[in-house]
Amino acid sequence: MQFLEAMKIALESLRVNRLRSVLTLLGVVIGVMTVITVIAFISGMNSYVANEIFTLGADVFTVTRTPDIIMDEETWVAVRQRRNLSRDDADAVRAICTDCRLVGVLRNAGAQLKYGSGELASGVRGMSPEILEISGLELAEGRGITEFDVRQSRRVAIVGADVVENLYPVVDPLGRRIGVNGREFEIVGIAEAQGTVLGQSRDNWIAIPISSFEKMYGARGSVTIQIKAGAEDRIESAQDQARIVLRARRHVDYAEDDDFTIQTNDTFLDLWASISQTFFAVTVAIASISLVVGGIVVMNIMLVSVTERTREIGVRKAIGARRIDIMMQFLVESATLTLVGGLIGVGLAAVIAGTVSSITGFPALIQPWAVAVGLSVSTGVGLFFGIWPARKAARMDPITALRQE
Repeated sequence: MQFLEAMKIALESLRVNRLRSVLTLLGVVIGVMTVITVIAFISGMNSYVANEIFTLGADVFTVTRTPDIIMDEETWVAVRQRRNLSRDDADAVRAICTDCRLVGVLRNAGAQLKYGSGELASGVRGMSPEILEISGLELAEGRGITEFDVRQSRRVAIVGADVVENLYPVVDPLGRRIGVNGREFEIVGIAEAQGTVLGQSRDNWIAIPISSFEKMYGARGSVTIQIKAGAEDRIESAQDQARIVLRARRHVDYAEDDDFTIQTNDTFLDLWASISQTFFAVTVAIASISLVVGGIVVMNIMLVSVTERTREIGVRKAIGARRIDIMMQFLVESATLTLVGGLIGVGLAAVIAGTVSSITGFPALIQPWAVAVGLSVSTGVGLFFGIWPARKAARMDPITALRQE
């Protein structure tokens, strides 16, 4: 009953002194709101990145001349000196790597597409036949690129859903011609729609045989080699075999590092996790300042409350209240105040995350554990900063307190 009574007194104090209560809880509200909001966006992005962006299969890895993500200038300068990867490198891996079930090559560039009077700026992919299966890309209609298409450098193409929607809104594009930088290709396949990533379409592209791509853009550019292992548990063996083949072809000394980069989904996810954790740690540090400031304000307000209720404390002691009873009363009041601030902060975080997500499409996910941690921390702030006012109230001399007007 004493616990419930203390909570009621704290809530009544909030109701009676509204302005003072708002100012008292402001630091706690801002701190909890910031932490919950950041966790919501980081959690949403983690899920989004894993499911929508880095979508290589668990048994797939890529070999590139340079890393897709470079974090410092020194690395950038070093990798720029590497030699290009070629289709011959991929052929060698395909011939020797026994744990590599599929080996394909891919290059990307920009292109201007045209059909009739319609034009569309798009991306063009030069690919070998294996890329469709390795990347998990499904076709809605038609067929994929074949080995015969590559050998003969045929002008055939697969198009994404955006190309169909923008250039062929009322006609079937299969079998029709499309201009790619002034050269005509026959559309033989239409890919399944993939949707968007952070508002950017993944369907605005056209794929052509890698040999036709090289005739348009030159054969000197570096290719991306995509490799699908026979099974998930054989991916490390496949990487080792591919590494040995490429190091031998590129005459890399045994004491030197690879002059190419092997990447898997885990490579990107680990890097993203490192970035998001650093960002989270910085945000928590900033939010902690708000919580500390809020706790100091709560302590000051509780000291004021002790002064205002000196006579009440004297009466309670005179009728038998112990020091521990008085101390617990003020600790519960302090914790209740900050708990209310935590609840308000959680509510505001949910509103902010939901609003930003609905307006911008940025993914957000409110985590139950984050809510529990936020409320626990806010309550803990109240308990910690309420100890001094509570001890001061508990040690008050009842006779002196009763004389207080």
